[in-house]
Amino acid sequence: MNFEPTEMQQQITQVIRDFGKTHMQPYVLEWDETQTFPVQLFKQLGELGLMGVLVPEQYGGSGLGYLEYVTVISEVAKICGAIGLSVAAHNSLCTGHILQFGSEEQKQRYLPKLATAEWIGAWGLTEPNTGSDAMNMKCVAHKDGDEWVINGTKSWITHGKSGDVAVVIARTGNVRDSHGMTAFVVERGTPGFSGGKKENKLGMRASETAEMIFDNCRIPAANILGHEGEGFIQSMKVLDGGRISIAALSLGIAKGAYEAALKYAQERHQFDKPIASFQGISFKLADMATEIMAAELLTMQAADGKTRGAKVTQQAAMAKYYASEVAVRAANEAVQIFGGYGYTKDFPVEKFYRDAKLCTIGEGTSEIQKLVIAREALK
Repeated sequence: MNFEPTEMQQQITQVIRDFGKTHMQPYVLEWDETQTFPVQLFKQLGELGLMGVLVPEQYGGSGLGYLEYVTVISEVAKICGAIGLSVAAHNSLCTGHILQFGSEEQKQRYLPKLATAEWIGAWGLTEPNTGSDAMNMKCVAHKDGDEWVINGTKSWITHGKSGDVAVVIARTGNVRDSHGMTAFVVERGTPGFSGGKKENKLGMRASETAEMIFDNCRIPAANILGHEGEGFIQSMKVLDGGRISIAALSLGIAKGAYEAALKYAQERHQFDKPIASFQGISFKLADMATEIMAAELLTMQAADGKTRGAKVTQQAAMAKYYASEVAVRAANEAVQIFGGYGYTKDFPVEKFYRDAKLCTIGEGTSEIQKLVIAREALK
């Protein structure tokens, strides 16, 4: 397999770097400090075609594949992990679910607005007491004539308050029945649908994380994605792509931390030498560079398989697991290389350090990825 960047990937990289210097880099610290979710920035990213990367052109998207998508997420995350997280969640979860399982009418209705970021998307699976244990969900939907009525709460939802449209998975059958959940599209403004508590987070602070609350929320049966009872099965397939997203996000954070540390180690002098010349520092950089390359190869392998339509459950889990752990280690070592300066907000590695940890938790913890990998290996 040849994973040398294509001309399209190189163009994407340059566009994001140029855009980021003007529209992102100057505001990253402010957004982080104030937990501002910069909605207008995502409208601009939509104009660049970065909010509908995988959406076919016929629905207003860029019509690109997962290799290009990994490039988008990793390059954005090198500048700001939080913005990268929101771009990933919008593309791969809400938009991706509708793209993969929506009817033609649903695709025509929602994808053009999502692909251009006229609408921001959210995706609701997690609940207060059902993180990894998704089949024990308490958010329920029951049929009432030609409508479905949803009641319950979703938590830890990216864009839970600000999203214009959400894909919501609710229980429509028995607890722990993999065919007892259904996916619904719910638009903001629907009576009974509201945003709840916004989380005050360690990192990824410019990416909004909040509750979604459903109180006798009525939606038409036409808003079901696929068929009744398919929601959980659909979600597991959506998460295969979502895990590639988090792998790409992790990769960008790791690269950002490494590049900052490499530059600093060459500029910072101690004992009349750049600290990069000391073995203790150079070996840290060597380990970071090696692990990042391995994470990138795993991520690209999963992305290539996804683009080809292959089953990538194990590959996506491997990429997500390894890349997220590498991001944490790389950010940790970057702070160490910066020393006391790395513990301040004057340099970027402090934020990479805080942002990285979420990658080992979101869209399936590292422990869950090991379960997925082992389950696939033992089949």
